[in-house]
Amino acid sequence: MHPDSGAAARTFTLSDFDFELPPQLIAQHPAPERTASRLLDGRADAPVDRIFKELPGLLRKGDLLVFNDTKVVNARLWGEKPTGGKAELLIERVLGGEEVAAHVRVSKKPPVGTTLKLVCAAGREDGFSATLLGRWPNADGPLFRFRLFNRAGDNPYTLMERHGQIPLPPYIERPQGGASNPEEAAEDLLRYQTVFAKNPGAVAAPTAALHFDEALFAQLDALGVERAFVTLHVGAGTFQPVKTENIAEHQMHSEWYEVPQATQDAIAACRARGGRVVAVGTTSVRTLESWAKFGSASGDTAIFITPGFEWRVVDLLITNFHLPKSTLMMLVSAFAGYEHIMGLYRHAIAQGYRFFSYGDSMLLQRRTPPNTTAP
Repeated sequence: MHPDSGAAARTFTLSDFDFELPPQLIAQHPAPERTASRLLDGRADAPVDRIFKELPGLLRKGDLLVFNDTKVVNARLWGEKPTGGKAELLIERVLGGEEVAAHVRVSKKPPVGTTLKLVCAAGREDGFSATLLGRWPNADGPLFRFRLFNRAGDNPYTLMERHGQIPLPPYIERPQGGASNPEEAAEDLLRYQTVFAKNPGAVAAPTAALHFDEALFAQLDALGVERAFVTLHVGAGTFQPVKTENIAEHQMHSEWYEVPQATQDAIAACRARGGRVVAVGTTSVRTLESWAKFGSASGDTAIFITPGFEWRVVDLLITNFHLPKSTLMMLVSAFAGYEHIMGLYRHAIAQGYRFFSYGDSMLLQRRTPPNTTAP
């Protein structure tokens, strides 16, 4: 247990989760190979600098890795209003049929009923458009409900795949409209996606899993480390800044998740054999702990994990380095201890670790025992 194990009783404010990050440490491109990124082993009080391909040596037979198998969709679309003004859509969720919920960026919000002419992929012209139907999830909701349409009647996933661009995070600098060259575009399409991505619906990657490749999986299989999958469709809200100094006033974004029965069974078997549940990424954490806390294997979750949280499932966490003053900084502080996390971040900055989605990773151990009432 870390020395700050009593920190849960402390009242934290937003400023507690701030730190100065040199801009040059924000990774703009991934490591040459997925497993070549660095891994900060933060399980003990003293951090150890490693390479991600060393991970099998840090796990043991009977452990269970839980991954988020969501797939990032080409959710960013461009177009223009009937007046000629430019518009940018970021599809947050496919609602069914031809309808989607989206963020929209325009100089002036168009009225309901407006049809935007959307830009088609090079060499295609199939009458691609988006008609504004209203707000979502209600009349005062933060997103806009659109009907996506083309003459062939393709569904929104097909239209995004054909005409959209991958929605890289705002801190990965690319020219407006995408990558600056074909090589960069190809790199983003390949590397801003896990090797096992399956269920389309995310607008941001579960970045801790970007470090895994098939060769590493083969090593883990040989070791007897098992794998299971959950789905959480990561929304753009993951980049939403916390604006209230009193973090309890922050309204967390909502995302859809699912914990399949096979994964529930794998977790039960892992516990029975004395193995450890290793969540790969904070999205896996939020999914597993939502299932355990609320008792639902699927649905929407707006779980907000801060210091003092009562853990039920996760024993170890593999995660990337997060933005200052973010909800994810609060989550990892709740998991491994606030003082310990801040010390690890100071070490990472001093040692030149690469931060955020294309950056390096860390391995953390939960600082408190789990609640025995977990499912």
